[in-house]
Amino acid sequence: MFAKLARTGVLISSIVVAGCNDSSMKDFAPEANKPLPDKILADMKAKGMIRTSSVMARIFKEEGKLEIWKAKTNGRYDMVASYDICKWSGKLGPKYTEGDRQAPEGFYTVRPAQMNPRSNYHLSFNIGFPNAYDKANGRTGQNLMVHGACSSSGCYSMTDAQIEQIYAFGRDAFQGGQTEFQVEAFPFRMTAANMARYRNDPNYEFWKMLKVGYDNFEVTKVPPKVDVCEKRYVFNQVAADGQTFDPTGPCPATTQPDSLKSAYNAYQSTYDAAFNSALKASVPPPKPTIAGVKEASIVSDWSKRRARGERVPIDPPSLNSNGTVTETARMGRIDSPAGRKMAALDAENAAKKKAEEQRLAAIEAAKQAKEAAKAQALAEKEAAKAEKEAAKAAKEAPVATATIAAPAEAAPAAETQAANADESRVTKLKNKLLGMFGG
Repeated sequence: MFAKLARTGVLISSIVVAGCNDSSMKDFAPEANKPLPDKILADMKAKGMIRTSSVMARIFKEEGKLEIWKAKTNGRYDMVASYDICKWSGKLGPKYTEGDRQAPEGFYTVRPAQMNPRSNYHLSFNIGFPNAYDKANGRTGQNLMVHGACSSSGCYSMTDAQIEQIYAFGRDAFQGGQTEFQVEAFPFRMTAANMARYRNDPNYEFWKMLKVGYDNFEVTKVPPKVDVCEKRYVFNQVAADGQTFDPTGPCPATTQPDSLKSAYNAYQSTYDAAFNSALKASVPPPKPTIAGVKEASIVSDWSKRRARGERVPIDPPSLNSNGTVTETARMGRIDSPAGRKMAALDAENAAKKKAEEQRLAAIEAAKQAKEAAKAQALAEKEAAKAEKEAAKAAKEAPVATATIAAPAEAAPAAETQAANADESRVTKLKNKLLGMFGG
């Protein structure tokens, strides 16, 4: 049943195989033509794949993995290589706006013109952001890549050795006639346990929508046919004759193979049971996620100021659940022509400010010195006045005199007092004797 589904590519595959003209291949440079390692080629042969068969990629942020899947001779895909992502930017959650430093999540298409063999990041390919869904929802950004050099500002960055192999998978598939390949980027493996972990996240409804496409691939092992209507993704739907999918308009009437619907419903029943069980299980706490367009705007403003060379916190700001913003204490500026220009301007302004402060300080010092001299002169004047008044008062005051008795006059008085005392003693003795003898 699934083999039959895989062969009906018009219904369930977004990969179109056609002839590849010279113009689509001439951009490949010699340095981008390294062959895949012999071990990978042997693994492909063992799984029923040929070197130039169709390819697709799946990305999982939380697990830090990029997987390469290739079509087997029966039309179904199997994983042929898995790489540890060296670095990806931002948090879990989609990209909202230019400068939010978010690595995209969603379903993207890569064509030969998006392959860059002369990238500043060794080798790269543009994943095609913004796609129809992003544009319909007003999401902005450009130059979102999978590239080498292990450095990211919104991209998925690999080591140079890894990107050489990943690039070779796409190159070989284009050489085999594939005109575009699909890149599916997810926040995490969309298992029941992980969906239960993030059920309260503000991005959960978006992730539930992505999960439909994820599940379609898990059921069929064929990249899903992806369309957008009513500003949302729809997968493996075939519009009725004469109708089309308008990303911002109402979804048209669609059909789906009964075998696919049955297989998907069976898969969903198993998932629902696992999800309910996961709600009761002990699981690791969720990883940080972007808090919607509001946080994206805050980070975007930080990115703009940083790009202008302004001195900003080293790390992007984060919006907390209570609405506050957390910023790192360490400050810095990007080392770029803009950054160096801004640093020079800041230094010039700082020098001007310092010179002005010194000028004002000199004026204030001169003012204080003048006031101090004035106060000193006034004090000296007051002291001189006080001294003059004291001298005048001393001159006008009467002279004080003392009378001292002459020694010649003092002696007779003393002798008279002594004579009187002796006479009194004699009288008292005489009286006493007369009393004793009856005189």
